[in-house]
Amino acid sequence: MKKNLLIFATKASFFLLICVSLALVGCERIPQQTDVILTSSTIRAIAIIGPASDSIVTGTATFTQNGAQITVLIDIQNASAGSHGVHIHENGDCSSPDGKSAGGHWNPTDVAHGKWGVGEYHLGDLGNITVGEDGTGSFELTTDLWEIGTGSDIDVVGKGIIVHADADDFTSQPSGNAGARIGCGVIMLAE
Repeated sequence: MKKNLLIFATKASFFLLICVSLALVGCERIPQQTDVILTSSTIRAIAIIGPASDSIVTGTATFTQNGAQITVLIDIQNASAGSHGVHIHENGDCSSPDGKSAGGHWNPTDVAHGKWGVGEYHLGDLGNITVGEDGTGSFELTTDLWEIGTGSDIDVVGKGIIVHADADDFTSQPSGNAGARIGCGVIMLAE
């Protein structure tokens, strides 16, 4: 009888241990499932940057919204070493070989050209991207001054990304004397 009771107690303890383990594993999965749901609702826009003005520049510009903040990450390849002006332009049109179909700098606030975060500047005045000897460069900026996919005046979707041959001097009007347009991409809502 004691032997049967000991076997029963051992089996019951083992069963209880399995149930508790499964319950704990189930609890650990809840945050992971919530994270997936939050990640899938992230709003993003992307531009594939192609060559303009007989260059071989390529790259991407990715806009990601996190709450009220939007971060743009621009990566380019096949550019000459040094600083290159990079701007959001008013038209999402890269049909002309020189990139001029993208129009002027995106300036929905109708202010003077300048350096981002200093005095007056266009909402498209991103700044300069530094390219290394390997022909690659990256640029990142976070702001709450843009929107993605809303259709408002400050929505980046439908605009163009332009990489220029030279650095933006942040003072020359209306575009910072950044030279030819050597890369162009259209900002589109990502799915």
